[in-house]
Amino acid sequence: MYSCIPSPLPLILASASPRRRDLMSHFGLPFEIVPSHGPENALGGGREQVAKIAHDKCSEVAALYPDRLVLAADTLVCVDDQILGKPKDARDAAVMLRKLSGRWHDVYTGVCLRGPNGLVDTRVEVTRVEFIPLSQVMIDRYVATGEPMDKAGAYAIQGISGIFISRIEGSPSNVIGLPLALVGEMLQNAGITLPLASRPCQTNDTETDV
Repeated sequence: MYSCIPSPLPLILASASPRRRDLMSHFGLPFEIVPSHGPENALGGGREQVAKIAHDKCSEVAALYPDRLVLAADTLVCVDDQILGKPKDARDAAVMLRKLSGRWHDVYTGVCLRGPNGLVDTRVEVTRVEFIPLSQVMIDRYVATGEPMDKAGAYAIQGISGIFISRIEGSPSNVIGLPLALVGEMLQNAGITLPLASRPCQTNDTETDV
């Protein structure tokens, strides 16, 4: 359980993702979790989609808390200009993993920060990831663990599928779902001095990913 930094207006993280919650805690910034509930779809390529979805998530929650800083994010995996979201089922997860096998792919995360006085800052981070060749047995065994089912691209770099990754170009935390260096820059531009020493409040322990 984290201790709180005394603050009347902690930042709001507009995501129920346990991975984003854990990454956000590295800043030592007090925050509350208020998940967005809008649809996670938009037109355009990976960069355009994640920027639009993150902006929409942030706007939805910021409308409820106009006097607070609100941070939202969205992550997609792209290979051969094909966008891979979260798999619908085990078969869909296996199809995605076969597409990634032995290949480079791009991971896009859109981040939006909104706050009082008209602050709107939306940015996109891109990380390139290379997979080793995966046999069908490896894919089947990995899918059977259940880990791919709520992950963009059907894998989690911080989990079992870390053994599939041969090279990374860019931010590892971006692949998990929140590019820490980029978010830190955005927070500092909003007037927050980092890092803070204390750990943040957690007000919602929901373990579903958004």
